[in-house]
Amino acid sequence: MTLDILYQDEDLVAVNKPSGLLVHRTDLAKHEQDAVVQRLNEQLGQWVYPVHRLDRATSGVLVMALNEQSARALAEQFMQRTTEKRYLAIVRGHTPSDGVIDYPLAKLNEEKGRSRFKIEGTEKDAISRYKTLEHFTLALPVSRYDSMRLSLVQVQPEQGRTHQIRRHFKHIFHPLLGDTRYGCRHHNKAMREYWSPELRLMLHAERLAFDHPRTDQRIELTAQLPIDMDNLLQQLRTENKRD
Repeated sequence: MTLDILYQDEDLVAVNKPSGLLVHRTDLAKHEQDAVVQRLNEQLGQWVYPVHRLDRATSGVLVMALNEQSARALAEQFMQRTTEKRYLAIVRGHTPSDGVIDYPLAKLNEEKGRSRFKIEGTEKDAISRYKTLEHFTLALPVSRYDSMRLSLVQVQPEQGRTHQIRRHFKHIFHPLLGDTRYGCRHHNKAMREYWSPELRLMLHAERLAFDHPRTDQRIELTAQLPIDMDNLLQQLRTENKRD
């Protein structure tokens, strides 16, 4: 149950967060007792301070402070957007070689029993830049098509809006594989039958860069792909070689 520590000193600690683990306990998941904060409290024997978050299903680099002063300094960097974040995602379809998604994001009405819709007047600027790393084509029927197309993309969001990458790629009709909220149910169903019923959101925080809160030295951290996402990519590459 211990977390993979990528970096640690007297001011901060960074881990490779596994998919499926909350960053901290929330009112939206009151029944969940397990979270990164609680694990690190026990693992390090001291309190940790979250300064940013990753979605529960997202894996990758997550940094936390070990004192209040560092927490304030790191949180300010995220607010001022002086950090650099890079993600890897597997998405539906064959994406262009690169692109910029400039699409303001509004809050969504989350009232139980009602379909989600935008709350007018809450829009905020949101820009995501991406580069396509690989295209895949599987001889796997999905919906009305006789094959499935997927892409591996590298994404750099300029902001950190809630579900920014997931909502942006839905907006350009290339939703993330395994996304049960904004994704394509046909692709998700077909891939669960083909690959694994445990298919999860294919989004990984690969790299995070920021200034050290005490020394101002630029810190660059990378997190290795989790086994499930790496295995899926290897399988997709193998299938494409056969073609």
